[in-house]
Order: sequence, then C-alpha cells, then structure tokens
Amino acid sequence: GEPGQGSPCRWVVYRWLAGEPWAIDRVRDQSDAAADLARFVSVLQGIGTGGAPSRSRGGRGAPLAERDAGVRDAIRASRGLVDTHAVTAAWEAALDAPLWDGPPVLMHGDLLPGNVLVAHGRLSAVIDWGSLTAGDPACELMAGWTLFSGESREVFRAALSVDDATWARARGWALSVALIALPYYLDTNPDFAANAKVWIAEVLADHASE
Repeated sequence: GEPGQGSPCRWVVYRWLAGEPWAIDRVRDQSDAAADLARFVSVLQGIGTGGAPSRSRGGRGAPLAERDAGVRDAIRASRGLVDTHAVTAAWEAALDAPLWDGPPVLMHGDLLPGNVLVAHGRLSAVIDWGSLTAGDPACELMAGWTLFSGESREVFRAALSVDDATWARARGWALSVALIALPYYLDTNPDFAANAKVWIAEVLADHASE
C-alpha cells in the first residue's frame, strides 16, 4: 500500500513461505526472473474481477490523474533529493498518455522488492496482498522499474505484450510510488527511501532515452 498504510499480514506470511525479499544479488538471472514475474501477472490478470476489493481515489489501478496532487506535493518535499524539473517532466509525460479504456483487471498492486520473494536464485512467491484490487493494468507493470532494468525490463514488457500507452502509464506508476515514498520514509526507513531513489533514477533514465 501507500506510505502509512500498514500490512499486518506480511510478517505472518514470511514465517511460512520459503525465500528472501527480492535483491539483485539473490536473483540468478534477471531476464528469467522477469519472464517468471510476467507469467504471474498474466495469470492474475486472467482471473475474473468479481468480488475484487474496491479501491480508494488515487489507489492502485486508478487513473494517474487521481494521484497528481499527491505526487506534486511529494516533488516539492523532495527538493534537494531529486532533480525536480526532470521528475516533473517525466510525471507530466505519464499523465499525457492515453487512458486505459479496457475492462479492469485483477492486480496485486504492490510489486516492490519487499513483496517478491526469491529462493535458490528464482522468484518463489509474491506476498502482502493488502493492495489487491482491479483497475488499470499499468499499475502492476511498475515492476519494470522497481524490480528490473535494461534488458530484463524489456523481457518483462515483451512477455506481456504491453502497448506504448500502458507502458507510459506504468512508468508513471513507478515514479509516483517512488516519489511519494522518498520524503515519507527518508528518516524512518532509509533503506526504502534509498530504493525509491533508485526507482526514480531508473524512470528518469528510461524517459530520457525516448
């Protein structure tokens, strides 16, 4: 979930599932991991959305515009931590992407390193389902920047046959989650804040390459 929203089930799940939280040095092959996660996302999106938890305004799977005010507040709070001009340009490019006009799809909604487990060098589990909902599939694809980079990101995209508009919104999702987390966790959870800075850098580099 968003900063400040607890995930009471996470610690119970950790006790029963094999694996450790995602980290680059724990994954044997990034491209294989990207293909594995893409299969997980594809299967999840194929499940019917009847009975899926409803989402709040601006919550996972919502139109990016519903997150605009919170992201701009976070950009102001991140002065001196990020290139605010660059992140604003990248965010506005994501807002300009065409909206999702298909049916909502089921999604985990929080594919961040702490919620993806690795065992013996391979993806082993996805935990913390507190953000489960249905909506724009672009939200789920933020894993392209929160977990992958370079070739593995392209493997992830290709495996899911993602169109340009959805990919642009997905990049916006990764950026919005990272920007909101960075100032929020800067003092209380410096490891998470450091991860957020990495995700922002990945988004900016990817955006600049277009």
